[in-house]
Amino acid sequence: MTAHAGTIHPPKIETFDVANRTNTDPKGIARVVEEFRVEPFGLYCARPTPGRTQFHYLESWLLPGLGLRLTDYWFRPGHERDQDFYLDVVSVDRDGDTWRTTDWYLDLVVREGERVDVVDTDELLAAAGAGLLTPAQAERALEITYATVDGLAAHGYHVDRWLSAHGIQLSWRRRTPPIG
Repeated sequence: MTAHAGTIHPPKIETFDVANRTNTDPKGIARVVEEFRVEPFGLYCARPTPGRTQFHYLESWLLPGLGLRLTDYWFRPGHERDQDFYLDVVSVDRDGDTWRTTDWYLDLVVREGERVDVVDTDELLAAAGAGLLTPAQAERALEITYATVDGLAAHGYHVDRWLSAHGIQLSWRRRTPPIG
């Protein structure tokens, strides 16, 4: 029995509707998106986070080819975390202007230039054990995680350098590209 045996949940599904400028969370709550940007490698989403105590804004990139959702949370004073980026391991499906992510439980917390921490392995194992993920999905989630950790380590834990090696250049509202 795991720590999550009594609280294990099905994979969280989130919808990004570019045409209607909404982001619908796993609970079915639609939020207005200030900016969507579609690129050949993924989708950018920037929006306020009303009702959240810890942070007031988020910027996310869905990167289907890497199996990741990369997020920069704008934390409120007193709620800051020792992280620069939060990466969710996801599958991404696209139907025209509608993008859908299915969260595969594993997350990576990146501190630029320092480290990456893998979290929620217990949730992945509990979900797989409960049949909420197929063995192939659980294996794919682990492969994505290993490849991401290896790639970040090989690039000094700099997300932009690692993504550049994949031909991906991200832009953000509050972050400027590093010099050199």
